[in-house]
Amino acid sequence: MLTALDLLTANDTPGQHAPSYYAATANWTTNNPPLDGSRNCQVCIVGGGYTGLSAALHLAQRGIDVVLLEANRIGWGASGRNGGQVGSGQRVEQTVLEERHGKAHAKLLWDLAEQSKALVRDLISRHEIACDYAPGILHADHRRSYVEESRDHVEHLRLTYGYEDIRFIDGDEIGNLVGSPRYFGGSLDMGAGHLHPLNFALGLGRAAEAAGAKIFEETKVTGIDGKGSGRITVRTGQGDVTADHLVLACNGYLGRLERKTAAHVMPINNFIVATEPFSDGEAERIIRGNVAVADSKFVINYFRLSADRRLLFGGGENYGYRFPEDIRTFVRAPLEEIYPQLKNVGLDYGWGGTLAITPRRMPYFARPAPNILTASGYSGHGVAMATLGGQILAETVAGTAGRFDVFEKLDIPAFPGGDRLRFPLLVLAMTWFSLRDRLGI
Repeated sequence: MLTALDLLTANDTPGQHAPSYYAATANWTTNNPPLDGSRNCQVCIVGGGYTGLSAALHLAQRGIDVVLLEANRIGWGASGRNGGQVGSGQRVEQTVLEERHGKAHAKLLWDLAEQSKALVRDLISRHEIACDYAPGILHADHRRSYVEESRDHVEHLRLTYGYEDIRFIDGDEIGNLVGSPRYFGGSLDMGAGHLHPLNFALGLGRAAEAAGAKIFEETKVTGIDGKGSGRITVRTGQGDVTADHLVLACNGYLGRLERKTAAHVMPINNFIVATEPFSDGEAERIIRGNVAVADSKFVINYFRLSADRRLLFGGGENYGYRFPEDIRTFVRAPLEEIYPQLKNVGLDYGWGGTLAITPRRMPYFARPAPNILTASGYSGHGVAMATLGGQILAETVAGTAGRFDVFEKLDIPAFPGGDRLRFPLLVLAMTWFSLRDRLGI
């Protein structure tokens, strides 16, 4: 069954980063040892992505004894493979959140999103993380009918939330900013930004270790004992960790380690290519001003320039948990749709990764048991939000749960059928929405 695949091994070589542009340009390679024997600590974290690394850093800075277990390498999953966009707000627009949860709760969610961007910038500065951070995300409308919605969106953020770092972009200007004939307008958010995601993750890991966190790589968790009954034991093939608290930060790679959480988050795959390098002039004609771009398609295209002037382009859809055999060919079609002038451009790298979504495209924060916390399901909006999520989990363990409660009160529903039927239902939904993109419905 597709749902029975172990996504830690289904598409990748265990213990090795995906063959991505990011891995090829990583600042360093980690070599933390596997767990060997039994350990005791106050907090055990499972997962070495942004959530887990941020939680480890912020717990260790509080003087809490923390052990982090990563099945492969830190930053191995979505945190080291994503599009690198540090977006504003939540994955769902503020007007939708206002309708769902009321204006007061929507304002709290907006404030947390602003805190998430500020946290990323602060961590980069404080820990001197070299990850090519640059400001600016352009949201591009692929339908003319969306342009007035973008204008309204900008005005709503300005008038309701006092957000002045975003402005409306009309059809003439977007053609100047993005060298593509496919867009009709949008908005430019200079309060958002983009970065090298793997180098950011590696920097978080180094900072966490410097603060006193103990990180063990190539240590796959196989089971959890003692849920809700005092101390908890995390079992692996190399030993076990006994802790007062457990933080699950596995996102799309959770599997069935914790079934209640698995019923609320859905792993999906995404794919990116990196072109050959362009000259300065060529790069400026592709994207002016070194901003990142995300378009309005349901199956979203997202792209930006790397520090060495490659186009990093994410796009394409697939309805299985296996990666396509040829990712470069797979992503070439949407790339050339957006940039027909790049037909047959050289693609030096192509890679896939697994993220997690929820039914409402908002993060799932929960207490599966009194001594277990989890945060996942960032739905493609996780660079900043997962980093903040780790900080929130750390402060919740330490006894301050106010920000955790803002997310937990969203009451994210489980997928119908739990973790058994969520995949076929996703296929039906994705088929419908991708058809809408193609037909312009």
